[in-house]
Amino acid sequence: MKHTLVLLLATVIAAHAADSGFTSLFNGKDLTHWTVPEGDNGHWKVLEGVIDYDACSEAPGRDKNLWTVKEYGDFILKIDWRLKQTTGLYPMPIVLPDGTHKRDAEGNEIKIPTPNADSGIYLRGIGKAQINIWCWPIGSGEVYGYRMDKTMPPEVRAGVTPKVRADKPVGEWNSFLITMKGDRLTVVLNGKTVIENAQLPGVPAKGRIGLQHHGGKNPKTGEMSPASSLIQFRNISIKEL
Repeated sequence: MKHTLVLLLATVIAAHAADSGFTSLFNGKDLTHWTVPEGDNGHWKVLEGVIDYDACSEAPGRDKNLWTVKEYGDFILKIDWRLKQTTGLYPMPIVLPDGTHKRDAEGNEIKIPTPNADSGIYLRGIGKAQINIWCWPIGSGEVYGYRMDKTMPPEVRAGVTPKVRADKPVGEWNSFLITMKGDRLTVVLNGKTVIENAQLPGVPAKGRIGLQHHGGKNPKTGEMSPASSLIQFRNISIKEL
């Protein structure tokens, strides 16, 4: 029995050593390492050991996102996320493998009203370099700002379009492994590579990492708008390269 325990301990130590170099960005207790938007009023919070957001930050202006205190250049980021629920129907386009949207015979985009929620991970301090989290059939992990930029070369737009949909159902936890090196990005979602060595031309060399606010309550009706960020995060760690 004692020998078995020693072997088990050795296995745990070896696994920890293999994972060395990563620094935790969330301690499960508070928002140390993060900058809460001024005037947020408690909407970004820690709830039962996870970062919880209700899409209703009261921070003035457009930046209601949760940003790391520190800036990062090249890194590997591990982060778990869970969409809590969807809000309303969102007109979703059909995204093709080259990153463009499917059109009908008259050239109009085909859009299908679908339940949705929306958040994401900002890289290098800018919204354009955002890894999307949502319910679109294309799946999470795509880089919307680059995919939708028609000035970008076709290979760039195709490169930031997911190769496979690896999302789990709304309500279940998902895991991202994000590698950013130079202007190249690789995203693994739930063990499947959805973005591989995609180029992000013009991305800053360094910047903060952000958890995205999206949607919120309609000021006129008080109802939650479609595609709001009702989301939670946990197990966040980073390894600088």
